[in-house]
Amino acid sequence: MLDILSRYWWTYAVRGAIAILFGIVALVWPELTVTSLVIVFGAYVLVDGVIEIYHGVTSRDRHDRWWADILIGLAGIIVGIWAMLFPGLTAIGLMYFIAAWWLFTGIMEIILAIRLREVITNEWSLGLSGLLSVILGVIFLLFPGEGAISLVWVIGAFAIVFGVLLLILAWRLRGLREGARGDVAGAEGGWHA
Repeated sequence: MLDILSRYWWTYAVRGAIAILFGIVALVWPELTVTSLVIVFGAYVLVDGVIEIYHGVTSRDRHDRWWADILIGLAGIIVGIWAMLFPGLTAIGLMYFIAAWWLFTGIMEIILAIRLREVITNEWSLGLSGLLSVILGVIFLLFPGEGAISLVWVIGAFAIVFGVLLLILAWRLRGLREGARGDVAGAEGGWHA
């Protein structure tokens, strides 16, 4: 599992960068209409879902939790397409929509983080991003009547924090990958000497 995660570290980096860019757009232009927000959100979730499915499919032979990546990806694609097909959703409808996506992906990320802890010690960024998703999902379910501008700010801030956490995870996985390569090169060098 560690080999798979470290091999595809870049998928977490891409997801993190996209989330940060989405968050910046949401914070810079908070006056976006709900329709525009739905379309931008739908595009972000759709791309994120495709990357997750790619990660799950390419790691299918190497670890037993590949299905979780595919489920997260499918949820993202479904929510993304739905949001882009029906951009006229009201702010309250959008909140419920986003809350359901956050809850599902957050729970799946927490499950993956628990599984990841069996392989990497002190791994916390994926679990923390999952917990953040669950908390925001619950808040949106409990307080759906908040205004569209507050929705934009919350989504923007969440996307940036989520993106940073994914970049931290990618950085750590990349370091593990490079460390493993260095160990192999060192062992080969000792073998030939």
